[in-house]
Amino acid sequence: MKQDRFLIAILIGIGVLIVVSVALFFFRQGGQSYLPDDTPEAVVHNYVLALHRHDFERAYGYLTENEKRPNLDTFRRSFLSGQLNIDQAAIEVGKAELFDSQALVQVRVLYVSGAPFSSDAGVPGTAVLVRQDGQWRISEMPYPYYPPDWLWAPPD
Repeated sequence: MKQDRFLIAILIGIGVLIVVSVALFFFRQGGQSYLPDDTPEAVVHNYVLALHRHDFERAYGYLTENEKRPNLDTFRRSFLSGQLNIDQAAIEVGKAELFDSQALVQVRVLYVSGAPFSSDAGVPGTAVLVRQDGQWRISEMPYPYYPPDWLWAPPD
């Protein structure tokens, strides 16, 4: 009889943990929101958030206009096809260094390993932004948020 109560208490405890975990998951999903686009750090934040929300038109709008920028359909397909896989990645946005019409934002790309007893790996990087038409636009981001082939034209 005492063992039955103990087992019931354990099952109730597990049930409570499951409910709390699910509630936290859904609470954290809605926790991120877009920031005003007035700083380089906010533009990087908004670009990454738009990608994770699959709002590709908004994310695409944060890119600089140049000859290597893909069209919107190619941009969207890069993420949806898995060529650029951000499902296991996140970014910590750091401080920005401002120059006349350019900004360098320190970022850290975090990769979820999924392995037990291991911590998530983080790779430092830099987001490069330029001012175009009075707005900060991304000209370079660390992989997997921006592939290297969008940066340079092939040599002649």
